[in-house]
Amino acid sequence: MCRSCAPRSRSTDRVATQGSMARLPVVAPDGGWGWVVVGALFVASALVFGLIRSLGIFFVEFVQHFEESAQAVSWITSIGVATQQMMSPVGTALCNAYEARPVVMLGGLLASLGLILASQATSLTHLYLTMGLISGSGWALVFTPIVGCVMAYFSRRRSLAMALGFTGVGLSSFAFSPLFQLLVELYAWRGALLILGGLSLNLIACGALLRPLSGAKAVAQAPDNNVPGVVSSCPSLCSRVYAYLELSLLLQKTFLTYALAVTLFNSGYFVPYVHLVPHSRHAGFSEYQAAFVISATGVADLVGRVASGWTSDLGCVRLPHLLSLWTGLTGLFLLLLPLCSSGGSYPGLLLISLAYGFCAGAMTPLVFSVVPEIVGVGRILGALGLLQLIESVGGLLGPPLSGWLKDITGSYTASFLLAGSFLLTGTLVLAALPSYFSRAPPEPSHQKQDQSLESGLLDHTGTSPDLTNKTYNSRPPPISEPHSEDPLTDPALDLTSVKTSSLKEDAKC
Repeated sequence: MCRSCAPRSRSTDRVATQGSMARLPVVAPDGGWGWVVVGALFVASALVFGLIRSLGIFFVEFVQHFEESAQAVSWITSIGVATQQMMSPVGTALCNAYEARPVVMLGGLLASLGLILASQATSLTHLYLTMGLISGSGWALVFTPIVGCVMAYFSRRRSLAMALGFTGVGLSSFAFSPLFQLLVELYAWRGALLILGGLSLNLIACGALLRPLSGAKAVAQAPDNNVPGVVSSCPSLCSRVYAYLELSLLLQKTFLTYALAVTLFNSGYFVPYVHLVPHSRHAGFSEYQAAFVISATGVADLVGRVASGWTSDLGCVRLPHLLSLWTGLTGLFLLLLPLCSSGGSYPGLLLISLAYGFCAGAMTPLVFSVVPEIVGVGRILGALGLLQLIESVGGLLGPPLSGWLKDITGSYTASFLLAGSFLLTGTLVLAALPSYFSRAPPEPSHQKQDQSLESGLLDHTGTSPDLTNKTYNSRPPPISEPHSEDPLTDPALDLTSVKTSSLKEDAKC
């Protein structure tokens, strides 16, 4: 009988589940079925964030139909984005328990249901509940699990794979804006939302294409004794929740610093996609001219994503520095956007929108590519869920705050200035990461296995650690490092002593 098929003893299972989460040993193939998963991410990102970006077409229709302020209507998009991000830990926990395929398929159903119900809305409150809560919950169950699957399939070419998957956002931004404008003219906003609900059913097909590498769901267990404030006990509901949600990441300073920076990015990132069309209409341009601005921004976004993924995988510049470059330029172009569009200059508005779209697209794959270097490859899903939960504060407050400024000032100038300021502030927070200003060249991945978490982040050039060659000490690994994947191949573990301690624990329980 082969080793992988042989039954394991209870003591061996306890070793395998030591740490925060335990999974079967996997090696990223950097291709194969992974490219199909990248295709699923392409479609899913188009039907989630591509759709969110193009909701500005409905902004003017909602203001006129419900006779509400810009601030009140802005809450529709904000609630949807915030729900998607706040519910992400729930999606990752369900994936740890049941795998990604059924979770993503359920999310696609909820996303479609919310848009279909929104087509029958009679007040803004109905839109808050349908497009905001129901569709937002569906997007949460779709987006993060698919991103985690792509990261698991790729190691050396992870940034490029993420960039190609996220090009769906740029391509859909180019196609959706004029398409939505046409649908609104032909079928009014109710018919347009009904069609979008049917289109979102394709998310179910994306979930059906997922094939987890591990072949089995993650196993939850009690947290490590070394974690402050946590007491080990027999498996319980609380310990499973703690493990599935990866709550120990909230004790890591580096992770929290990065989460703060991303939250500030998120506060300004979605503002142009909510208010760029109304700003163009306010500046005196036609409906299709305003829609074309979003389309052109989407094309530039697509090119920026591919260029960013390709250059980051070259390894010439460290990922935190590249991320700072693109976020800083994105904030700067947002500050210049009102100035370039003043006086009814359509070429100026189009040019600055192209520059903004390129930089905004370039920063997006890097935000996710840095995450494995902070928490380790084995905890990607939990980290993505918690990261989006924290950054949801920015997505919830950014667009309504900019809408409030428009109601006060009568123009969108202050809104874009505020959005650019958020991005520039987040760039400064990113520079607070440990050893950010170090000029030491990146080390090969096999020389970084025993280094601290911070140095693993800041010396990274796009190559993930080789988990199959790591040497372990006899003591349990720190909670911030990847854990032993297979105790049967680890010579440093004394299975005899483990078995003895296991029997003692069984007696206590």
